[in-house]
Amino acid sequence: MRADRLVSLVLLLRQRGRMTADALARELEVSARTVLRDIEALSSAGVPVYAERGRHGGFALMPGFRTELTGLNHDEALALLTAGSKGGEQALGLGSALASAMRKVVDALPDGHRAAAGDAARRFLVDPESDLLSRRLTTEEVPAAVLAEVRRAVLAGHRLRIRYAAAGQVPRPRTVDPIGLVTVRDRGYLLATRSGEDRTYRLSRILAAEELPEKAERPQRVDLDRIWRDRSARFLSEGDHLAVRLLLEPARREELLDTALAVRAEEPGPDGRLHLTVTFQDARHAEWALWQLGTDAEALAPDSLRASLHARAAALAARYDDR
Repeated sequence: MRADRLVSLVLLLRQRGRMTADALARELEVSARTVLRDIEALSSAGVPVYAERGRHGGFALMPGFRTELTGLNHDEALALLTAGSKGGEQALGLGSALASAMRKVVDALPDGHRAAAGDAARRFLVDPESDLLSRRLTTEEVPAAVLAEVRRAVLAGHRLRIRYAAAGQVPRPRTVDPIGLVTVRDRGYLLATRSGEDRTYRLSRILAAEELPEKAERPQRVDLDRIWRDRSARFLSEGDHLAVRLLLEPARREELLDTALAVRAEEPGPDGRLHLTVTFQDARHAEWALWQLGTDAEALAPDSLRASLHARAAALAARYDDR
């Protein structure tokens, strides 16, 4: 069964170091194509296997990697099962592969643990397609081939050539040094550098991708959480972004977040409404977004936004005045 083969593949790489796809195929008595699919499944499941190209290349595990599948307890197996259904994995195209790999890992558990973990996992539902108000939750679509190339380049530490369609611009080719992948509210981003400058690319806007043989210029160790915080702060401080304080009915929160650039502060108020400070692209963007929410949102500041919303409401009221 494939679960046994995946474990055998990991053990071979641990014991022998770097091996080619053909050598692994001979040992496992499968085709080289099957080996490549298994390598992809292991990478998707978080096993740090990477490829080295060239005459003496092959596949290897990151130094120091250890795994003992028989050491999984009930809660650890349950965590692995539920991990495959989270929106972040879907945004990076890993959802089905990760869920499948995790189930096969749990197959290696002792019978008692396996049955308990499987029953418990069926009682958890993570990120269904719609919420309690029947609003459909959508994930940005990214072609599987694009995601596969991007992931391979990130994991192998190779440069990446992409065809990118920035907002309002004609798609253009770019060659970047990938650093890592991030998901935020079911949207995937590629963190990279280009000619030494920090760049952040939304995965849904990458129309094509190709892993290049050259090594990427990037640090050996990376703190993606810190990098994301730094880039987010820099993004919010650039340009003519407008910060708006407002009151909002909780039921409309997701609609607001779909249009705002960022939430800087949020807390519940005594009247049941949310007190928010959010950032919009500019004053026009803020006026349009709040107008969509009608009386469920009330701008508190800046005064210029309150004035523009008042003028718009007055004009609409005058249009429907039958006197």
